[in-house]
Amino acid sequence: MALPWLESIPVWGLEAASTNSENPFPQRFAVMFMACGVHPEHWWAKGAGSQMELSKSLQPMEVHKEKLNVINGLFNKHATGVGIHPGQTGNILSGAALKKGSELYGGTSVDQILSKHLGNETALSSMVLGCEQPITGYHETNFSMAYSSHISWQNATSPVPMEIYPSLAFDSLFDNRGSLRNKSVLDRVKEQAESLSRQASVSDKHKLGEYLASVREVEKRIERMRAAQDKSVERAKSSGKSLATMKRPDNGLPEDIRDHMRLMCDIIALAFQTDKTRFATLLLCRDISGLFYPFLDVRKAHHSSSHDDRSEDWQRVSHYYCSQLAYLTDRLDKMPEGEGTVLDNSLLVFVNNMWSGSKHDSSKVPLLTSGSLGGTIKTGRVLDYLDKSDDERKLCSLYLSVMNRMGLDADQFGDASSPLAGL
Repeated sequence: MALPWLESIPVWGLEAASTNSENPFPQRFAVMFMACGVHPEHWWAKGAGSQMELSKSLQPMEVHKEKLNVINGLFNKHATGVGIHPGQTGNILSGAALKKGSELYGGTSVDQILSKHLGNETALSSMVLGCEQPITGYHETNFSMAYSSHISWQNATSPVPMEIYPSLAFDSLFDNRGSLRNKSVLDRVKEQAESLSRQASVSDKHKLGEYLASVREVEKRIERMRAAQDKSVERAKSSGKSLATMKRPDNGLPEDIRDHMRLMCDIIALAFQTDKTRFATLLLCRDISGLFYPFLDVRKAHHSSSHDDRSEDWQRVSHYYCSQLAYLTDRLDKMPEGEGTVLDNSLLVFVNNMWSGSKHDSSKVPLLTSGSLGGTIKTGRVLDYLDKSDDERKLCSLYLSVMNRMGLDADQFGDASSPLAGL
């Protein structure tokens, strides 16, 4: 069981690392993806810092606006002029031109480029999570639906297998295998934790207690879902069906999507806090999503609702998805790390594959970031690239900037050969 940073506990190699860097703490990068656009009239921000004014849909980020950047006008060239949906999605993190037909071909996503070069420093090179089952087949545009179902790609022809079950994602953090799953993680490390607490400073004892309580709280929620997942496996076997073809909750996924999304955010937060991995993607919903939101009093499924993207229903959906970024931002910002927080050493990117669901308009994409990536990115700003030339507003230029600031010496990524100016 990995630990968060503790000031009073010496760590092998930390002193040496500190002398070679202005910031001894690891930088983390995560992407949260929403599909089918946002409410175009309620997705804006004005001003800067504590005086920043946020629109109705962005209100969940109000308390964190000084650590927020609202970026307008970026676009993905190879996701325009190719038809709707899959061709606007499969390259959201790569910027590559996608191939139609039965053979998948695109590009490696930015999270996997980073994990291949920098992920060997952690137990997990990356985490690729999702809250909705991938779908198969082909769209009317002759693009594979695999492009609609995956944002993380390990190479041009293969998406990274996405974990959609919270219990299995949790197990990857704590080496839960076989009979170990039947015993609490905390029970297995109880003696070591008590011994460590006796060596720690007063503030570290408090931090350790909070961390263990947080793990236990997540573990309790996971236990309930694990039981449901085990039942679904037996149900699938007895009926001769595949889990992938079954609807929630029969497939063992949480019936309430709010529980599912928050658990996945919690798992990423724990992974970043303990330096189990530094790279993660979370597909909150896939493109052409079939998710429903009864708790928002929205009757239509996600994709159908997006076709009426100026409605109050769609504003509530846009607001809800922004609240997922706010939740993960808050979790990371409450995790102390040195003089700052885990959020300060991270960059969370919230991105959508299109601006307008009714028009399938991807000439610009909604994009938010939170965290300063170890002080390398100034926050509390509204950055507008709409009046720039196409060469100056490339989404891949943002990714190239992130790669450079995380120490990857690259001069090109996707369709970008220069970092994003003004970031």
